[in-house]
Amino acid sequence: MTIHTEIIPITLDGRYIHAEYLKPNNDDSSRPTLVFLHEALGSIQQWRDFPQAVCEATGCPALIYDRFGFGQSDPIPKARHIGYLHDEAEIYLPEILSACGIHQAILIGHSDGGSIALLFAARFPHITVGIITEAAHIFAETVTIAGVRQAKKLYTISGLSQKLARYHGDKTESMFKNWADTWLSPAFVHWNIEDCLPHITAPALIIQGENDEYGTHLQVEGIAKQVRGAVRAEIIPACGHVPHQQAREITLVLMIEFINSLLEKPKLTTMSR
Repeated sequence: MTIHTEIIPITLDGRYIHAEYLKPNNDDSSRPTLVFLHEALGSIQQWRDFPQAVCEATGCPALIYDRFGFGQSDPIPKARHIGYLHDEAEIYLPEILSACGIHQAILIGHSDGGSIALLFAARFPHITVGIITEAAHIFAETVTIAGVRQAKKLYTISGLSQKLARYHGDKTESMFKNWADTWLSPAFVHWNIEDCLPHITAPALIIQGENDEYGTHLQVEGIAKQVRGAVRAEIIPACGHVPHQQAREITLVLMIEFINSLLEKPKLTTMSR
């Protein structure tokens, strides 16, 4: 199956969001759009070819975008605060979907992107057909804070800054500082989004690596126990924080099976871009 990629320039409040729309050549406009939500230091490019592989296997179109402050999008419009993930889920993502004409979506979020997917699904159930999260956080754990602290320590001495600069250019320093300083702030110890989970009615696939350096199985268990929709939880052995890269094949199979199960449901009379 051929996948056509279209660059979509989106302007929100006078600022540029870089987005890409992946469209299979199956001419099936009834399928929901896969919406890929990148991690805390991520971008479109850092997904590599994973979104294309999911599109090819499911026949669904996909939207990938760089959030403000990442990749090819403009810098963040204001200083980050403890509720920045709520802003992404409840302000920016709905506007982006509206700008692209997307009315039903399967959200695929990694790390911060997974938390955004959960928050969005709780607030906009009429748009959310399904949710897939990888390494999502619903509360701050000691291991999470320790992982951020270690990343900050290694940022300049390990070559991480140069690696990230390939994707984020002159926004790299501010992007990393915003992330690290927010998660290491005293207020963030109390960060928790569990109150949103009972409002989630869409089916969910919750994935986490067994050796995730930023979270424990308590994140997966907390999501699985509190959402109201059907849920499948998977802990992937010998895998860290990035299942779609570190355990690509099993992660791809899990996602494809889940998405195809959603497509089989007769209620999907979907409008997409």
